[in-house]
This record gives sequence, structure tokens and C-alpha cells, in this order.
Amino acid sequence: MIQNPNIIRAEGYRVLLRELGAANAANFLRQLENGSGDYTEERQTVLDENSIDEIAERIRKRKE
Repeated sequence: MIQNPNIIRAEGYRVLLRELGAANAANFLRQLENGSGDYTEERQTVLDENSIDEIAERIRKRKE
């Protein structure tokens, strides 16, 4: 049986508050905000600009 979305949302909030507490529930909900932009396009741009060797070299330099 499918429940009303408003009932499911309200129950979800009750469970979050009960299990996580108010502060952690608020932090969790902030993580669910919608982002902006085109992740796939941005990711492809970043990957095209950096070879695996370049990335590995930057990691080595940071560790030094």
C-alpha cells in the first residue's frame, strides 16, 4: 500500500529526530540540498585536463 508522500515525509522527520537528534538531523538534511551545474560535464573537463601521471605527481608532492 502506497502512503501519502506528506505522511512519509513527516514520519521520516520524526525518525531522523529520534535517531540522530536535532543537530545531526539538521546536518543530514543540509547534505540533501540540490546542487547546481552539470556534474557530468564538469567531471569530464577535470578528467580531460589531468592525466593519471599528473594527478599521481601532485599527490606525491603533497605528501612531501
